[in-house]
Amino acid sequence: MTTWREFTEGAPRIGATFTRRHAATGNLCMLATLRSDGSPRISPMEPRIFEDHLLLVGMPGTTKFRDLDRDPRFSLHTATVDPYVGDGDAKIWGVVVDIQDRELHQRFATALYEETGMDLRGRDFGRFYAADVAGASAVELNDGHLDIVIWKPGQAERVVRKH
Repeated sequence: MTTWREFTEGAPRIGATFTRRHAATGNLCMLATLRSDGSPRISPMEPRIFEDHLLLVGMPGTTKFRDLDRDPRFSLHTATVDPYVGDGDAKIWGVVVDIQDRELHQRFATALYEETGMDLRGRDFGRFYAADVAGASAVELNDGHLDIVIWKPGQAERVVRKH
């Protein structure tokens, strides 16, 4: 499994863009999953980076999590508010892995409570999805050019410049 640290070390430009845009929108991203008929679904979500994991956790029983229960493939896109993408945007894709570690769940719940006031301490999380990152890309504007930065595990980031 590609951890968050491995991802940001292997893809520092994309990791920085993702982290910046994720923070700028109050953690809001758009999650793409596959419906039971194979068609795509886009859902808002607030992924969290915690203890070297990009966590895709949220309200149990929602359609996006039923999708991931059935098919673990996902794509996550930072919320874009600027049509000119002046601050960049990033996409991460891969599969989710259900981490059943109650101690991790409770550390996460405590940290979430301390950060947001949302109290999930002591709750059973059921599914607790972490991203196994299989690839990522980012869009950046540099010197009037559009740079598309692409990464896959085991490879260096590469840049495709659009003029």
